[in-house]
Amino acid sequence: MSNPLLDLSGKLPDYPSVKPEHVSPALDTLLASSAAAVAAAEQVQNPTWASFVEPLDAALEKLSLAWGVVAHLESVVTTPELREVYNANIARISNFYTELGQNELLYAQYKLIAASAEFASYNAARKTIIEDTLRDFRLSGAELPEAQKQRFAEIAEELSELTVKFGQNVMDATDEWGLYIEDIAELDGLPQDWLSAAKSAATADGKTGYKVTLKQPSQGPVMQFCSNRKLRETVYHANATRASEFGPEERDNGPLIKRIHALRTEAAQLLGFNNYGEESLATKMADTPAEVAEFLRNLGHGAKPFAAKDRAELKTFAKEQLGLDELAVWDYGYAAEKLSEAKYAFSAQEVKAYFTEPTVLSGLFKVIESLYSLRFVKASAPVWHPDVNYYALQNLDGSAVGGLYLDLYARTGKQGGAWMNDVLSRDRKGEELQNPVALVVCNFSAGVDGKPALLTHDDVITLFHEFGHALHHLLTEVDESGVSGINGVEWDAVELPSQFMENFCWEWQVLPDLTHHVDSGAALPRELFDKMLAAKNFMSGSGMVRQVLLSLFDMELHASTDAIDAAMQNAALVAEFEMPVAPSYNRWFNTFSHIFAGGYAAGYYSYKWAEVLSADAYSAFEEAAATGKSILDPATGARFRKEVLAMGGSRPAIDSFTAFRGRKPEVAALLRHNGLN
Repeated sequence: MSNPLLDLSGKLPDYPSVKPEHVSPALDTLLASSAAAVAAAEQVQNPTWASFVEPLDAALEKLSLAWGVVAHLESVVTTPELREVYNANIARISNFYTELGQNELLYAQYKLIAASAEFASYNAARKTIIEDTLRDFRLSGAELPEAQKQRFAEIAEELSELTVKFGQNVMDATDEWGLYIEDIAELDGLPQDWLSAAKSAATADGKTGYKVTLKQPSQGPVMQFCSNRKLRETVYHANATRASEFGPEERDNGPLIKRIHALRTEAAQLLGFNNYGEESLATKMADTPAEVAEFLRNLGHGAKPFAAKDRAELKTFAKEQLGLDELAVWDYGYAAEKLSEAKYAFSAQEVKAYFTEPTVLSGLFKVIESLYSLRFVKASAPVWHPDVNYYALQNLDGSAVGGLYLDLYARTGKQGGAWMNDVLSRDRKGEELQNPVALVVCNFSAGVDGKPALLTHDDVITLFHEFGHALHHLLTEVDESGVSGINGVEWDAVELPSQFMENFCWEWQVLPDLTHHVDSGAALPRELFDKMLAAKNFMSGSGMVRQVLLSLFDMELHASTDAIDAAMQNAALVAEFEMPVAPSYNRWFNTFSHIFAGGYAAGYYSYKWAEVLSADAYSAFEEAAATGKSILDPATGARFRKEVLAMGGSRPAIDSFTAFRGRKPEVAALLRHNGLN
């Protein structure tokens, strides 16, 4: 039987055919062939792009693609067998790439190319790839003495295992908790689609009544809509103590946080940095942790008075209208929803009934067609779950641009959250062009009782956000995979296209095409939209301060070399920004997968950093609309595509932004969009 993980180059992976027993044999073969390719590359005389870079990249791509498929499946359809074989291979994959990054002979070959006469003839993409590769060799320890190289490799291997374990602990702690409720009166305030889904979940477990879980589509509405304060507290406690010392010892992420921090610090200092924060910024737009902290504190302290006003209004309302003399942290979401309904005369559930998933997708596709003269067409491809759909992205003349997998619903064995990832990158080999392919994963509630899935407006914003990432990858016009699409883009600029797309969710010209009432079929009424718009910046001061707190927690942790106390660090930031004090058992940082299991370590600030860029970029469309053009102005869209989306990582992100806007970014648009100006 052939192994579906072998030779994936240029092909859509055969996801359903991949079994746990395929993984280790495929990696045996691919690691051996990769090692052989490395050995051959080491011996190339007078290395050039054609004789050295291309053949080495082609060989290594096969390993990267195969491991990417395995890692993806482990995150979206994991099983005990798949997890076991995935975990068993983490160390040798990590060791291979660590040794590759420290290979002095390869490093010397790239330096020869950079010093060659041929280098001057390279286009911007190829020059960037060579320069970035030399930088990455240095950051991988290629210039370290042999003993330190060994220690660096040991750290890299352990970090790979610990960060994976962190994410798996979060998933398992989320999946294992469930609460079955028989009396529907205890669920007062929860919408009918939630009740139907909870009943189906209980039935699937062989139980009666309703099942509450910690998956976002279940616990989120409980915290926002359920009038049962005791249930809200129960769910809050369960959510806040996930993967902590209050559960099974083997799933406690507290010790992992300390160890991950210590290892990152040690590795950074081996490379000559003072701390991991400095190392992380070596590949980003921002220069120093101090610069990032100043940026964040300027935003946070500017928003702090607005956040204080938000809380004062909420406490007064809760006391006078809800009978809550003391507003506990598990009351905030519920009280905020009730206050929003009172102030703006609509509820999130009323809005949700209009956002049926098929209509939202159709409307999103229409936005993309209007902006970029493109269309998504459902197509056939092997998928990892029956809920997944595949779309071909085409120009309006039918010519191929790329492809996109879409996996929208929450389920057991799937990591929470939403993300985009690349499957294939645009790459040209002679006359043959490999088109890019991406995937978008979300965790929305599926439809129940024969009705389509209903999305909250926040869900719609999330979907637009992830499509922004996907378009960044798919609309590249760079032919070198190392800097095409999202590859090579500075981490603190990668959120620019995603946050940019969110703005269209608030445009009246767009909203009617996104909405179709689940019962009546009517589009969203203008009156309801106006209420949504009036409520857009409700509690925005609190939201801004919360994001600043998360970002400072991340950067200050990684800019410190001291043994960390995450709870103490969090408490100091809560006090600085006068945020609500959570119960002492709250361990939210034990589930902060972005920085302890993902790629956002000392980089979570990039959401706010890039939001300045995205808000300012979107203001170009607002300026076009002010002259009587459409907010979906195709001429402005074509410029954004050409100067930002098409360029990938082939030039610095600030150069792409400046080419589009004609000037450096300004913070005014961000403050205006958040009602904080």
